[in-house]
Amino acid sequence: MSAANIVIALTKGRILEETLPLFAAAGIEPAEDIFKSRKLLFDTNLDNVKLMVIRGSDVPTYVEFGSADMGVAGKDLILEYGDEGFYEPLDLKIATCRLMTAEPVNRQPSLDRLKVATKFTNIAKRYFAEQGKQIELIKLNGALELAPSLGLADAIVDIVDTGRTLKANGLEPRDLIADVSSRVIVNKAAMKIKHAVIRDILGKLRQAVEAGG
Repeated sequence: MSAANIVIALTKGRILEETLPLFAAAGIEPAEDIFKSRKLLFDTNLDNVKLMVIRGSDVPTYVEFGSADMGVAGKDLILEYGDEGFYEPLDLKIATCRLMTAEPVNRQPSLDRLKVATKFTNIAKRYFAEQGKQIELIKLNGALELAPSLGLADAIVDIVDTGRTLKANGLEPRDLIADVSSRVIVNKAAMKIKHAVIRDILGKLRQAVEAGG
């Protein structure tokens, strides 16, 4: 009996550069140079494994609905999407950063309803509700650091890596919402039906993570 076919959705961009060496260490390599191709679906050195390269924000959707059996996505995107539709069995410990609130330097607390700009609207809603704070959410997909200086928002919720971009725009990180790294997620039905193959891949990836890639 041949091994079950597996499709793994990978997040394109910088995360992909850190993901592929881990997969190579786990014995899975694309059959061609992913970075030089415009294709989205790639064969690998394993007949039963294909790699799909898509936007990180789409990975949870493809995995939940079964178009991909497994995926690699940032914890920020998993938190924003909601993790009820899949399992999250492995932290790859790559692409690490922090999801934080940030405000103008020396901004004084106000009793007014806080205006918060972010692309992580679900996370921001949950976080500020847990803090007992009422907020007005402003959804932005980019240039968040400009929002406070232009009077659009009092604070932002965003990914912080070095913090240099915040500082350059007169902001400072305040509260940590979540530590972020890339995680492996698995479709719930696939985990049952293709259990042996997925467990084997997870085991090899876990060894690669523990060996430092």
